Order: sequence, then structure tokens, then C-alpha cells
Amino acid sequence: MQFDLQIDTIESWIRGRGFTSVALQLPEGLKLRAAELSDRIFRDTGAEAVVLGYPCYGACDLFIHYKRYAQGLVHFGHSPIPNLPQDPDVLYVEARAKVSIDGPLQAVLDKMPARVGLLASVQYIGLLPRAKELIEASGRTAVIGKGDNRLCYPGQVLGCDCSAALAEEPVVDGFLFLGEGDFHPLAAAFGVKKPLLVFNPVIGELRNVDGVRDRILRRRFAAIEAARNAQSFLVIVCSKVGQYRPEAADRIERQLRAAGKQVTRLVTDELSPAALLPYRVDAYVSTACPRIAMDDAACYVHPMLTVPEAETVLGLRTWDDYVFDSIS
Repeated sequence: MQFDLQIDTIESWIRGRGFTSVALQLPEGLKLRAAELSDRIFRDTGAEAVVLGYPCYGACDLFIHYKRYAQGLVHFGHSPIPNLPQDPDVLYVEARAKVSIDGPLQAVLDKMPARVGLLASVQYIGLLPRAKELIEASGRTAVIGKGDNRLCYPGQVLGCDCSAALAEEPVVDGFLFLGEGDFHPLAAAFGVKKPLLVFNPVIGELRNVDGVRDRILRRRFAAIEAARNAQSFLVIVCSKVGQYRPEAADRIERQLRAAGKQVTRLVTDELSPAALLPYRVDAYVSTACPRIAMDDAACYVHPMLTVPEAETVLGLRTWDDYVFDSIS
């Protein structure tokens, strides 16, 4: 599978900014290209390219301290988050997929509902207009919804933001997500009530994520029930630029204390089971990426809750009122 890493654009940007050094921030799937990118940038521009070895899960993970190591930052694999401050010394390279969907999508059109909401991860967002044309040529209606100002593009889904799907939901019968894996389509599936199909443009596979979604939701119900008798809570605030939600922490802390619970606030930039072991509490509430609680909860020694889940523990919500803790 080929992804457009925009080497010529990167090198023109480096020359135009007059940089003699740049930092490269890559997600895990692109770190295999790190040595190649670093070598070519140095060879073509003379600028030293420093590879950042920190984990990178999204633009919310933007490494804002890059000036310690280089004059500019090239962030690969994600689009900017428009409602955050934009730095002219940061270049986003979205790594768009180079693939045609005409034949593969036409082969599965008979499985589409009459009114389809179209969604994608950023690598495949450029395919949505063509998908809309193909679907509508079959006599169906296709909708590409505009999400909130955390999203760069109509129809885009982040692992923490399903607002584009929510915008489409009232006028569609179901959704079609273009992309690979479960991470992004699950964010949409957690947030909406209508059926969602996932189309992999690379291999032409059409599937649903109902089983994975339902399994995770059962685990979320179990985590909520396990926290019912908790008396002490660790409220976690992430200092990463795109996950910092002190207002959410303030709100849930007030609610917990009003219920007679003991509350400790922890500020960190990286959550892991080992990092939380020293804290003697009964349960955790994460205001960071909601997927930490939803996808990785089994790794933690105490129940790990999102903010709406903690509100359910306190009786401020019911399970029937379950909502995805979308960062918006």
C-alpha cells in the first residue's frame, strides 16, 4: 500500500523556512520509513532531520517541545486540529492513500442502504467525493456531513470525535466508513445508533464492527458496575495539547465530591498501567483520550472510566443514556 509522504513538499517547505534542522514525528505504522526520510531530507536540503521516538497516536499528540531539538516539525499521518493554535513551523503530512475504489466499491453497492452517510479516516478522506458519485449512480443518496471545528474535513472521523457521523445521522439509514482497522470506525459506531459498514479500499473488503463494538460496550458496563462501590477516585488530566480538558476534570471532580467521594487529580502526558500503580485509589476517571478507557481498560488494576461513565456510576446518567466521551 502506497501513502503519499509529500517528500518534495517537505523539502520545499524546509528550504522556504530556511531551516537547518527539522524534527520528524511519525505514528508507529510510518516509523519504518524514518531512516529513509531522515537520510533523504539531509541529502537533498542539508537540514538535519531528528526522528522523535515518542509514541504518536494523532494530532492530539503533537510534540509541542520540538524546538528543543530542531527549528521545525514535520508531523506525519494526521491532519491539523483546527480549533487548536496553529504553529507556522509545523508541517502536517497527512499521508493520503494512493488507491482507486471504483471497481471494489461497485462490487458491494448492493449491500448499501438507500441513504448512506459517508465517513473516513484522513488517509482516505480524499476518496469520499468519488464514493459519493458511485453510490448515487446506483440510485442511492450519499451524504458527507460536516463535523465540529476539531475536524479538518467533512466526513472525517477521529478516534475521539464522531461529530461528522452525528451530523449525518438524522438523514441517513446507515453509514459507510472508508479506512483500515477498527480504531476510527469504532469511534463512529460508539456515537451513533444506526448501522455502520466498514469498507477497506485496499483489499475491497466490506464488513461491520458490531461484534467488536458490542464486546467493548459489555466491558464498559462491567467497569461501571465495578466502580459502583468505589470511594476514592483518581481524576486524570492529560497535558498533551489535543487532550487537555481541565474543564471536564473540574466538572467530574465537583460531582464526585458532592457524592461524598475522595478525589485526587493527576496531571500526566502519558497514561500507562505502570504509571498509575503508586496511587492508592479505588477507580480512575480519564479526561484524556476516551479510547484509553474504552480500548485498554483490561490493562489497569482498577476500573478506568470516561467522564460520562463516571456520571453513570454516580447515578447522574443511566446505562440507557450511554454516550461516547467525544472530545469536541
